[in-house]
Amino acid sequence: MALLPFDDRDGFIWMDGAMVPWREAKLHVLTHALHYASAVFEGERCYGGHIFRLRDHTQRLFDSARIMGFSIPYTMEEIDAACIATLKANGLTEAYVRPIAWRGAEEMGVGAKATKIHVAIAAWDWGAYFGIEQRMKGVRLALSTWRRPAPDTAPTAAKAAGLYMIGTLAKHAALDAGFDDAFMLDYKGDIAEATGANAFFVIDGAIHTPTPTCFLDGITRRSVMALARRRQMTVIERVMPASDLARASEVFLAGTAAEVTPVACIGEYRYTPGQITRTLMEDYSALVRQPPQEVARILG
Repeated sequence: MALLPFDDRDGFIWMDGAMVPWREAKLHVLTHALHYASAVFEGERCYGGHIFRLRDHTQRLFDSARIMGFSIPYTMEEIDAACIATLKANGLTEAYVRPIAWRGAEEMGVGAKATKIHVAIAAWDWGAYFGIEQRMKGVRLALSTWRRPAPDTAPTAAKAAGLYMIGTLAKHAALDAGFDDAFMLDYKGDIAEATGANAFFVIDGAIHTPTPTCFLDGITRRSVMALARRRQMTVIERVMPASDLARASEVFLAGTAAEVTPVACIGEYRYTPGQITRTLMEDYSALVRQPPQEVARILG
């Protein structure tokens, strides 16, 4: 089945304060962000008409822009409202939402202080996704040769466009090798994350997750940790050497797109998705369907 191109769809995209017909939301080929990756973005999910943890995503967008050296020319309240308006304009209640901010085309070169900062928000139908029973089979991850960079070599605390370059390379190599995705170590050789989701490892009955020293401390990651602690599960956040890949009995990923996804293997290491993974999948699936006030209460 042919994919529907993202530049040729019906609908509307919020762009620089106005709702623009989808096909007219364009930028110049000499836009700074296209050449120098001077862009930050968010990935959000809308369930039943509510964007899960919207303000937390907006806050991270603003924090990422600050790390990248620019300011978003709107308030957080305006961006929240624009996300909701974009959903309404497209008639969506179950959707993926993508805010992005970038440097424009006013200046070309590494230095770009004269560029205008643009913001756009798109939303599209998420469609049907696999049920828990089918997802419990787990995804197969290749162990990538690409590594997450050191925090003094890249703005690793920002959700910045350029940081996903190695994720694309790693995932393409994994797909070519017959896997579903890739898993990455960090610059020291310790456990990091998948190409777009954080990771959790069940070792001797406790849940271990690597300290995000050079990759994003995901919003879904923090939600899952809170849900696990509500269940009185032991959650240990620590630097995890690569040798821990062989010690885990269950492994699962957590992210906006991935939600909570069991892992069947990482390279040569095999795992059996079990009760801890299933419980957190079910708890997370229930959490995202709650109204924002109840989500805040549950997560504390």
